[in-house]
Amino acid sequence: MAILVWILAAWLILPLINLDKVDMSNVIHYLYRTALGLTLLIILFGKTMFDIIFPWVHDRKIPALNAVLLTLYAIGLGAGIVFLVVRLAVLYMKSRSSSGVVF
Repeated sequence: MAILVWILAAWLILPLINLDKVDMSNVIHYLYRTALGLTLLIILFGKTMFDIIFPWVHDRKIPALNAVLLTLYAIGLGAGIVFLVVRLAVLYMKSRSSSGVVF
């Protein structure tokens, strides 16, 4: 099930990754689509943080390798979210600009 959510999130944020190929006449559609994909990524990030922190709250041991891999996954996912938010801001600024140049 998680793989299907990842596939859906990847499909939703694909226009944001290929920002140079985005048709600026239909930019509002891309903004809503990528906002939904970004929301899915934030939910996955929250679930990952819950999986990392919850066992320690209830004094349960998790394998060290599992904790390290989950932490690396959370760092990578967080960096990806920040990257996508910056790309979304650039897309929004391009849509507000009449010439298509951000600055």
